[in-house]
Amino acid sequence: MKYTIRQAGSNVNVTPTSPLREFFLLTAGLLGGVIGIYILLGLAVDLIVPRISTDLENKMGRLFIRSIEAKDMDSQRKSYIRSLLEDLQERCAQLPYSIKVHIRQASTVNAAALPAGHIIVYTGLLDKVASENELAFVLAHEMGHFAHRDHLRGMGRAFVFITISTLLFGTDSSISKMLAHGLNITEMSFSRKQETRADEFALETLHCNYGHVAGATDFFEKISKVEDPGKFGHYFASHPERRKRISHLENIIRSREFKLGRRDPLPKTWRQLKD
Repeated sequence: MKYTIRQAGSNVNVTPTSPLREFFLLTAGLLGGVIGIYILLGLAVDLIVPRISTDLENKMGRLFIRSIEAKDMDSQRKSYIRSLLEDLQERCAQLPYSIKVHIRQASTVNAAALPAGHIIVYTGLLDKVASENELAFVLAHEMGHFAHRDHLRGMGRAFVFITISTLLFGTDSSISKMLAHGLNITEMSFSRKQETRADEFALETLHCNYGHVAGATDFFEKISKVEDPGKFGHYFASHPERRKRISHLENIIRSREFKLGRRDPLPKTWRQLKD
């Protein structure tokens, strides 16, 4: 029998798929796997946070409170805010620790809740508020984060992300930046829920303290008219869209038949007080 050489129909040693396609599939799989791990660890954080004792939280707060106090500013506005916080906490918002306020000189319209009852308020925000009720709502919003322990959840998820990205890729790699973008999108859904709950807490606190809810939506009305998100970074992106926040609060006001009332003015010298 004569042997005839024939050309193979396909080369079994060469993959028929595109290397570029495989790269994208592997990258997508890796990104999906990391995001999955991140979500699972985030859920673990949610389970652990309610079990963190106040003593442990106070110890966590002491780790960075010195750096905060070093930049703290003492002023008449700070004394006024401290007194307002004490009234809100004593009358309406029972928390496991006394709230401590820190004034930071910056144009950023922002306030932040940190462990152990520390609230940082930026002068950019203080320059925008026009009534005590408006200021009280913003402060009560941050107190709502304490009541729900959102500040600890945020720190826990940030720690999880930093740990994962650093161990896998280092802090400056392009992959780490891509992961940061993907995880930020995931985290935004948590943040929006937390912000909505904090808004509801602030509304109830405002009604408890004043007997009405005048000024509850004033701050959001202002930032809705601003085009530059850089000035209001804390209230953009991760926070619910401003018109939705206003509509949600107005729906609660109508459903619970809260009175609107009259706004209490800030001290006459508020605008002249320089921190």
